Amino acid sequence: MSRRDDEIGDPVDLGALTGLRTGKRSFYPAYVRSNERLERAVEALDGISHALVRRAEGPRALVEAVVRAAAEHLQARWLLFAIADGTLWAARPRFLLLTDNRLIDDVAHLPAEAREQLDVARMRPWEIATQPQVPGLVRAPMALDGEPVGGIVAQPCPDIEVASTDLAVMRVLANQAAVALYNSYLFQDATHLRGRTEQLSAAAAKQARDLAARNAELAETQQRLFAAMQRQALDDERRRIARELHDSVTQYVLSAGMTIEVCRAELATMGTAAAEIADKLSPAKRLTRCAVERLRGAIYALHHSSDEPPAPLPVMLARLSTVHLPSELTVDVQVLGTPTPLSPEAEHSIVRITGEALFNAASHGHACRAIVRLVYEADRVLLTISDDGTGDPVQLRRRMRLSREAASDGRHRGLANMLARADELGGTMTILRARVGGIMLRVEIPLPVAVRGGETDGHP
Repeated sequence: MSRRDDEIGDPVDLGALTGLRTGKRSFYPAYVRSNERLERAVEALDGISHALVRRAEGPRALVEAVVRAAAEHLQARWLLFAIADGTLWAARPRFLLLTDNRLIDDVAHLPAEAREQLDVARMRPWEIATQPQVPGLVRAPMALDGEPVGGIVAQPCPDIEVASTDLAVMRVLANQAAVALYNSYLFQDATHLRGRTEQLSAAAAKQARDLAARNAELAETQQRLFAAMQRQALDDERRRIARELHDSVTQYVLSAGMTIEVCRAELATMGTAAAEIADKLSPAKRLTRCAVERLRGAIYALHHSSDEPPAPLPVMLARLSTVHLPSELTVDVQVLGTPTPLSPEAEHSIVRITGEALFNAASHGHACRAIVRLVYEADRVLLTISDDGTGDPVQLRRRMRLSREAASDGRHRGLANMLARADELGGTMTILRARVGGIMLRVEIPLPVAVRGGETDGHP
């Protein structure tokens, strides 16, 4: 021991540094063999690194690369790579044997010795790590998170001396192969999911385009339906007025004309003075004939469908007011507040209520003037129809109450219809005395408007 060794402490162990425990003349050949083994181990690790980064090619390519790298390092006659049952369930193949430069993944073609080791690796993988090495074979356990998941078993050539560094290389290769297999599975699964996501995204985009086209078609159809409902409301009102003119007013005028003609015939037989009176009745006869012609023309015009384009509710009310022009009723439409879009059903009901009220004012109340006021507020829509006719609000309220409590006898059916339409919109209808002397019908509809069937209309 030198003085330097004594100063340091323990003597330097040359064998620990070189892997050799000899100072004889055979030291150099042993050193050469150790150096060759080290170089082979480094080459094996380099091959392992190339094998383990081939995850993009899939699990099988990775397993094949690992098997070839391990077999080349050991110069093995055959080498088996096996995964234990119940572990790494997505990894394929579950085992692979390299022999005579052939890869075998079919149990039926495995040699008996390799098949025996396959059973150990698949069903008892812990034995590879806990039991001693089998003579003539090299076994390295494969673990993941500290749990055995398989192993590598090889039969090296007889002239190959397997050192502890070789076993360490095999263990590194086996463990890293397990990690690489798991990562490869995750990579392949992520690639599949990304492709699936792209397909679903493309399908969703196509469905969105199709849905947008369908929505556009639906909106156009709804617009057409709304226009048809508007025209139907006006047409119904026209036909009802035409029917009333034909069944009542025209008949009255015809009866008056016939009465005048009878009177003229009787006066003509009563002398000169009576004949002069009969001649004075001739203009009245002509007037009744003209009135009948005017009424027939009005009835003909009212029976023709309306061709007006669809319009907002205030415009529809203004158009509705002209329907009653054959009578002496003058209608003034007033709109207050910012118009709020309502559903076609709601606007249709409001138009029908207004038409019914104007018809009653003209036909039953003998009104000459009516005021339709539509008020838009933040939380409600208020509709009032006032006239200067002869209607009695007390009597109409009694009839409205009776229409709620019992079936109608057929008279004043329009009043019951108006009340039912107001109820369907979630609103209320009241009958009051108008300031101009007749009836004021007041309909209050809350916003958003609730319509029969559960739909609602919001407002900005």
